[in-house]
Amino acid sequence: MTTTNEFRVTGMSCGHCESAVRGEVSKLDGVERIDVSASDGRLLVTSALPLDDDAVLAAVDEAGYEAVRV
Repeated sequence: MTTTNEFRVTGMSCGHCESAVRGEVSKLDGVERIDVSASDGRLLVTSALPLDDDAVLAAVDEAGYEAVRV
């Protein structure tokens, strides 16, 4: 069963920002799909395994941005 979690990300302004977030979040186990939009400030993470919100938030932080779970 797949699940999708939504996060609001602040500080993104361009495609490079989206790539940075996508690159860090993609390192998490079980991630199957990542949809990130700088213009909307939204991150959707679809995974086959239950995702730890703190791990996603840490990955976004590692990319240089802040996020909260919606």
